[in-house]
Amino acid sequence: MSTFKIGGVHPQDNKQYSALKPIVDCPLPQKAIIPLIQHIGAPAQPVVEKGDKVRVGQLIAKAGGFVSANIHSPFSGIVSKIDTTIDAWGMRVPAIFIDVEGDLWLDGIDASDTLVREGTLEPKEIIDRIAAAGIVGLGGACFPTHVKLMPPPGKKAEVLIVNGVECEPYLTCDHQLMLEHGEEIIIGIKLLTRALGIKRAIIGIEKNKPDAIEYMQKLTGRVLGISVMPLNLKYPQGGEKQLIEACIGRQVPSGALPIEVGAVVDNVATVYAVYEAVVKHKPLISRVITVTGKHVAKPGNYRVRFGTPLADVVALAGGIPENTGKIIGGGPMMGRAMNSIDMPANKRVSGLLFMDESEARRVEPENCIRCAKCVGACPMGLEPYLLARQAELQLWDGMEAHNIMDCIECGCCTFTCPSHRPLLDYVRMGKAKVGGIIRARNAK
Repeated sequence: MSTFKIGGVHPQDNKQYSALKPIVDCPLPQKAIIPLIQHIGAPAQPVVEKGDKVRVGQLIAKAGGFVSANIHSPFSGIVSKIDTTIDAWGMRVPAIFIDVEGDLWLDGIDASDTLVREGTLEPKEIIDRIAAAGIVGLGGACFPTHVKLMPPPGKKAEVLIVNGVECEPYLTCDHQLMLEHGEEIIIGIKLLTRALGIKRAIIGIEKNKPDAIEYMQKLTGRVLGISVMPLNLKYPQGGEKQLIEACIGRQVPSGALPIEVGAVVDNVATVYAVYEAVVKHKPLISRVITVTGKHVAKPGNYRVRFGTPLADVVALAGGIPENTGKIIGGGPMMGRAMNSIDMPANKRVSGLLFMDESEARRVEPENCIRCAKCVGACPMGLEPYLLARQAELQLWDGMEAHNIMDCIECGCCTFTCPSHRPLLDYVRMGKAKVGGIIRARNAK
């Protein structure tokens, strides 16, 4: 067994509420709202107008630049308007509103469950199909996948690392996806390695998923170049830099990308989406999300089309528990509190976690006691207590000098702080400000 060396914590995984629950399709809504910012990079630009009829899989918004992603209609119906909406994170974003009339798919898309082999496509054809389908990283970052497959001049991929870790507590959607769609994931891996021109892939899975490890090992047993690496439990092993170190023993330098050490990392859900896009011509219009919590009536893993109101998904899971104190979009460590479930599902939402009032209540913060537990827990080797204080005092230059942009916002610092200080909140605020300063400086 292997893991990364620097920092990390061991929160209770709480996966038993939704673990091994089969994936259930969420019914189609009557009205859908499709945000045009569902990825890192430039917003997608609408290519439809009010009154247009659309079908499932039809392009409705085109990528707004190289680092951007296409958006397709998850439903058939009529475009009622193009306006703005509040997304799952509380941001006002442009969106396309659709009155849903049915489930009529665009010609040429294979929407069946029939397994299709990868064929003999050339690397450029694979990358072009991935870009056309709007595939982004579904592990949380939502970075356009086709960009990862085109390393900058002078850089060469050596290994594809497939992230099946799902280290975030409570979430089980990736685990269930491996159990139900392992064969498709293997085909997706073959496609990605061919696109990258490499012959080696490693699937990293934490050992709290022994059934997934066994199943994926069985599938890869006769596939040359693809292996499964069982990993010791340690959060945040799903972070790509931590996963690279755990799988191949290489550390990505400060400020650098994984390609610097010859690695490309993709989440299992992303790999599955690649399979569907390349061999079935199916764009990214849905994802599996976990709806969970200690008091949720029907916790489980639900396949949800983007644009579906999250309230519909919650209703499928039995509604909001009476004693809910907070709703988290994502998991408890890296997720963010939501003030409503009326907003639409999108490519970023991996889970909905309902915490009761006792779990959600924050303890009054006390003075920092200089114990350095946050320093020991930080998987990026930073000094969270110092960065948080600098953010509080708006010392942006100092934060940049202390490598704030290396922070992966994993929450280990807050989790381990005996004084209950909201370190991650301050660090996130500071990172956003410093990032803006850097971008403005580079634009000059």
